[in-house]
Amino acid sequence: MSLLGGIRPPIAVLSALLLAVAALTAFLGKVAVPPVSEAVRTSQQYFAEDGAIALRASLDESITDLSRTTTLFNAGPPVSADTVLDKLGSVYQKWRGTAVIEISSGRLEAQRGENLPLTVIDRTALGESGGLAPRMVRLENGETRLLTFAVLSWPGKPQMLLVASSSLKFPGISLGKFRAIAVADSGGQILSSDGLANDEQIQSDDVKAETEKARKQLKKFAKSAAQKTRAHPLTTKEPGGGGFLGVSGSLLGPSDGGERAVAGYASLAGPEAGKGTDATSLGLTVVSLLTVTEESTATVDSFIGIAAAGALLLIGLLAVALLIGTVQRPLITLFLESRRISRGDLRRRVNRPRYGEAARIGAALERLRRQLLGEAPEHQVGHHVGRGRGRIGARALLAACSALLLLWSAPLVLLLNRAGEHVAVPQSIIHDQRERTDTMADRIRRALNEGHADLTSMGLLIREGSSPAEITTVLERTLTQHPRYASLYVLRNDGTVTARAGAEPHHPRGKAPSTAPVVLLESGNEPVIVEYAPAPGLEGAYVVGELRIDFLNSLLKRPGLGEVRVLDEKQRVIGGNNGYLAFSELPNESLRALVTGTNQKVGMGPRPSSVLLRGNGDGITLAAAVPMAGGGAAKPLTWTVVSWQPAKGLAIPEYRLQNRTVLAGLLGLTAAVACLGWLHIIVVRALRELTERAEALADGDRRTVLFPRHHDEVGAVTRSLEVVRQQLVDLRKREAAGQPAHDTHSVHSAHADRAHQAGRN
Repeated sequence: MSLLGGIRPPIAVLSALLLAVAALTAFLGKVAVPPVSEAVRTSQQYFAEDGAIALRASLDESITDLSRTTTLFNAGPPVSADTVLDKLGSVYQKWRGTAVIEISSGRLEAQRGENLPLTVIDRTALGESGGLAPRMVRLENGETRLLTFAVLSWPGKPQMLLVASSSLKFPGISLGKFRAIAVADSGGQILSSDGLANDEQIQSDDVKAETEKARKQLKKFAKSAAQKTRAHPLTTKEPGGGGFLGVSGSLLGPSDGGERAVAGYASLAGPEAGKGTDATSLGLTVVSLLTVTEESTATVDSFIGIAAAGALLLIGLLAVALLIGTVQRPLITLFLESRRISRGDLRRRVNRPRYGEAARIGAALERLRRQLLGEAPEHQVGHHVGRGRGRIGARALLAACSALLLLWSAPLVLLLNRAGEHVAVPQSIIHDQRERTDTMADRIRRALNEGHADLTSMGLLIREGSSPAEITTVLERTLTQHPRYASLYVLRNDGTVTARAGAEPHHPRGKAPSTAPVVLLESGNEPVIVEYAPAPGLEGAYVVGELRIDFLNSLLKRPGLGEVRVLDEKQRVIGGNNGYLAFSELPNESLRALVTGTNQKVGMGPRPSSVLLRGNGDGITLAAAVPMAGGGAAKPLTWTVVSWQPAKGLAIPEYRLQNRTVLAGLLGLTAAVACLGWLHIIVVRALRELTERAEALADGDRRTVLFPRHHDEVGAVTRSLEVVRQQLVDLRKREAAGQPAHDTHSVHSAHADRAHQAGRN
């Protein structure tokens, strides 16, 4: 018999699967509650990833801005070192100090800001590979600076080295009240930190002791994180894991008076998989520290799991017994009876099953036995299946078994162990939703400010005598270096475009440039963010940049925040991390009320907020709204960043119990569908077809040859009926030739031997 085609394998597999699901279900109610939930640890990991992304973007942006500005200076006429630093400082305020030195002599030409450790620069190695790569240096006061280099070169002038120093501080990371964050080098040495009180801020011995303890714990976490981030990112992720491209994770400190320190760590990773940047080559690791209160160690143990496992055993036993008693045994009986008849044993009546297709085939087999004994088909009466017996077929029996197993699976999937709307969500996660959304809002503001600064630097370097071709070259170079722009062009007061690079401008034709630095335009159903920066060298002209909306959306793609939307002053959606309809409203009234309340001025201005939304029909929703506030060109914008996610996606014990219950129900349902579907496709369909063939043969059809579908019990019955058909054909020929019917026994045996030999082959 074929393993896949037999009646026994699907029933045996169903029994084994149901037994395994029952064993799994018995333990589904035992969900251990750790001192710090997995949801809190994951949230700290996401926080560290946000810090790593922000730091990497800030460092790379500084390096790119210095290189691009130097390229623009080199393309123009020679200027003094003081002019270079003055224009650089008027546009960018990101560097702690800048300096220009002559490379050949080492003479300091100009300097702004803090004093730079210029003696560490090896001027003879600048021309080598990696000679201009950024490097970290430690100052005498213990602070670390990142030095960035670029070469100023004009024909006929000695080359000069432009040096800029920046601190390794996090740009715009919202820490909240109780979190600290630090940057560590490859050896685990902390280079900079935020969130811990300075010595002059400490006003009591208790605060001093707590701060010192946090510093020690942060140092330990930094060393552990630096070791872990040395691994390859692919070896630290689960199969199929995406999201952050670098190495990240969480660490848990020892218990201390009912509290524990939780850390998240993340290495600096490039924006694309397998593609590093200048910042990622520094080997930095971001570590965040948060002290949380331990949850009471307990086990969510429910009797429902054991009861459900026992119910599955009873229901599974009933379903398997039903399949064995009403499908398997009758089919095996038919197999034995058909083989007996095909071999010529016609003395005993056929042992007919009682119900379904097997009963109908048994009745047809009995009629065929009598026909082999010489009875004509048209004279046979009283050998048909009763009306009630034939209607209960194998499909009805499979449907009954499916209903039994569905009766067990449906409550687990839909009803049992529901978390409800009274689940306790850790307060730290609620705060993290707000702080991470605040960080994202600051990233958007900084990106708009950086874009406007780039336009301003171009405007300062465009001279009155510059030709449109020269301006276009500058615009195209900037467009290549900064993919945030969809279009760059120079616009005069009369609305005419002097030079352009990229897509067609969306600025209204014939209209003067806007005096606002950042403007949101509506181009059909697409929002367009347009930035304007004056070009003093061209009277009345502005350098205009149109930002790609995809660039804005790319800033919002962070795991662990759910759905993120950017709203304009009218609370219309202009950006999001997933599919959205531009200029539409938020999906429900609760979120709209949250945004409205968040934008109400409290004290000096609106404040970020986060809430748990309950009772809206979708379970518990964690939401946060943050007005985009701060300085720079984006300051006049009254946009809001809002994020929300269902709490059921968090690793909270109540939801884990619910998910396990649903999983057990789905596994039981899958086992039933797979095995019963297997049985229906392989056995029942062939059995129903065989029923029609057997009854047609008993009714006198001697022309249709019976071919078995599979080498199983149904196929064996089919082969036996084919032997019987051949015997009946020979019997008719012998009767037509006048040979007595009782001499046909040897012919029956010969047909049977040949047929069974062919079946074995």
